[in-house]
Amino acid sequence: MADLRAVRAVLLAGGEGQRMGLLGAGRLKPLVPYGGTCRLIDFSLANARASGLAEVLLLSQYEERLLMDDLHRVWNAKPGFRVRFGPYDTAYRGRELPAELPRRTWPLERGTADALIRKAEYIFTEDVEDVLVLHSDHVYRYDYGPLVAAHRSSGAALTVAYQRIDPRWVHLFGMVRFDDGGRLTEFTEKPENPTSDLVFAAFCVFGAAVLRRYLTLLDGGDWQHDISRDVIPAMLAAGEHIRGHEVHGHWEDIGTVERYHRAHLALATGPRAPLPVARMPRTVRPGVGRRWVADAPGVHGSVIPADLVNDGRVADSVLFPGVRIGAGARVRRSVVLPGAVIPPDADIDGAVVLEDGHMQHVAEGVSA
Repeated sequence: MADLRAVRAVLLAGGEGQRMGLLGAGRLKPLVPYGGTCRLIDFSLANARASGLAEVLLLSQYEERLLMDDLHRVWNAKPGFRVRFGPYDTAYRGRELPAELPRRTWPLERGTADALIRKAEYIFTEDVEDVLVLHSDHVYRYDYGPLVAAHRSSGAALTVAYQRIDPRWVHLFGMVRFDDGGRLTEFTEKPENPTSDLVFAAFCVFGAAVLRRYLTLLDGGDWQHDISRDVIPAMLAAGEHIRGHEVHGHWEDIGTVERYHRAHLALATGPRAPLPVARMPRTVRPGVGRRWVADAPGVHGSVIPADLVNDGRVADSVLFPGVRIGAGARVRRSVVLPGAVIPPDADIDGAVVLEDGHMQHVAEGVSA
């Protein structure tokens, strides 16, 4: 296992979930339930803990009290790993949630790079050599140790994780290209006409001193305050040594409700699922078992919880704990969130059923 003691892991979690429709309404995007077992943010945190990191620094601003309270309850209850909250960290030292927090004294961030600048005193401490940047809306299980080890052995200023994907979807991501020696030669955020099938997997390792220098150079100028649109292109243009580290296995960016729904249909395929339910973080009602069922009375090809009450028929779907299916109801190709009640004789196909029973139907064939 790589020595990660001099690594500061930061987790960008500022999303409001506006592109998630009803699923994101009144809910922080990092806390959108996923896979019948967890929330989106839990993947990066579970990866960090499994990689041997002792802590992760949260970088958030939208409804951050709600997010910090949740993460403190879920992730800080056991020793060995902790989510840190920067200027608010002392308020969360105990087990109990703080009655109130200090007033915000720094400006709101306008982008991912701003989040690093405003929390610089908590990131760039004397003991930090490298900064591992993570996001809160990506679905994957990954050991960050080899990425950090490869970064250090190469002497690179930055090492970006990348993956090869279907060329049809490259325009949705940051496209990357490398020379024969593995050095980054092109980085284009959401290209109109992609020329590569390689995309930035949105986690990376910076040399701490180099990252701080570029943030200082960019701050105050005419820029978009973004890591992918500003920091990485500026480093590339200056000739910095930037390398790639290929990510094998499943990696999914959940940016819209259409992608959310499509990813869950893949989970419902059981043995063919890109990420089996057994490898998911278990943070939503962790005491309740989950399993994929190929064929049983009332269930076909679905991920279901042990506490499911099912008087209807479920097929090709993912259900969270606490779900109740009424007599004669049919649920197909859908995601049913925790505690939702499906009324008798309901016929639901291709939808996300929210906790209160409201449904968000997903259009067929949407390329998002």
